[in-house]
Amino acid sequence: FEVDTQGLDGMDTTYLLTIIEKFSGGPVGIETLSAAIGEDRGTLEEVVEPFLIQKGFLMRTRSGRVATQKAWRHLGLRGGPTMEGELDLDPDD
Repeated sequence: FEVDTQGLDGMDTTYLLTIIEKFSGGPVGIETLSAAIGEDRGTLEEVVEPFLIQKGFLMRTRSGRVATQKAWRHLGLRGGPTMEGELDLDPDD
């Protein structure tokens, strides 16, 4: 298994990219995520998620899993959650 500079392996990266690319960064439910990745829910909850949460790449919310700003940046992507949450504030308003 290849591991990157933050300790993420292929499954970790696939997990985060799935949330970001298929579900706009979340929130997304674990069952939906499990089906999208093709990985067992138990494996995701017991193996993948604890590490990603500990490293600050993932948040579990009532609405589902959300990729953090740190995850977006680490994967070289623009966007992600802002301090305002889902609000897109227009400074001209």
